[in-house]
Amino acid sequence: MDIQPYTSTETLAVGRPWLMSMLGIEANQTITLDLTAFDETLHWSEASKYQPERKLKSGIPLGKNATSGLYEPYAAVTNEVQTVTVTGGPTGGTFTLTYSGQTTAAIAYNATAAAVQTALEALSNVNPGDITVTGNAGGPYTLTFGGQYLGDNVAQLTATASLTGGSTPGVTVATTTAGGTATASDGTQKFAGFLFTEVSFYPSSTKAGAPLMVHGQIDVAKLPVAFDPADVPAGSNTQFVYKV
Repeated sequence: MDIQPYTSTETLAVGRPWLMSMLGIEANQTITLDLTAFDETLHWSEASKYQPERKLKSGIPLGKNATSGLYEPYAAVTNEVQTVTVTGGPTGGTFTLTYSGQTTAAIAYNATAAAVQTALEALSNVNPGDITVTGNAGGPYTLTFGGQYLGDNVAQLTATASLTGGSTPGVTVATTTAGGTATASDGTQKFAGFLFTEVSFYPSSTKAGAPLMVHGQIDVAKLPVAFDPADVPAGSNTQFVYKV
């Protein structure tokens, strides 16, 4: 019997870990970015006294604003946001959260946002990155869905409280932003392609030229922002092969 070893390789471009292969580079298009539409930290890093230019990250999904003709971050469907509020000023006790039939371990009445997120990520139906929790210790806590629930209209969590002290303490959950609804109607809701390379610009700049990648193989997990190809609407750019 002749047994041959199986090997697999990936080719990455320097500074572009999200690019699985060089396929598509020759298909880049020159575009103009509306720099005012991009957010610090999420899309670009601040300049320093040694490096005066800001750095716009490569791999950002883009859409074209039909009014201005400029390119902005792709406005995918909205991510669900829910708020968990501990009411009544308790001084002790715990509460639990239930999501789609799975219930967390007991959470302290004054837990930090990180502790609430850890409790949720321990559920069998929540992976790291699926729910990001922010807020002060003791709440209110803001739960933003992403990961496998990116752009989905998910079920609202429920809470069960075993709290002490205060005045009729309890825990309420509210959906502040329903997932699944397009965030724009100006053209940016239609996916056009990925920003192919880093773009440097000065803080006073409002526009910049850039290469748009419109054909290639993409490692979604390594993109600088969350992106779910399943949420790309019909009629958008389909010239990509994704590794999810």
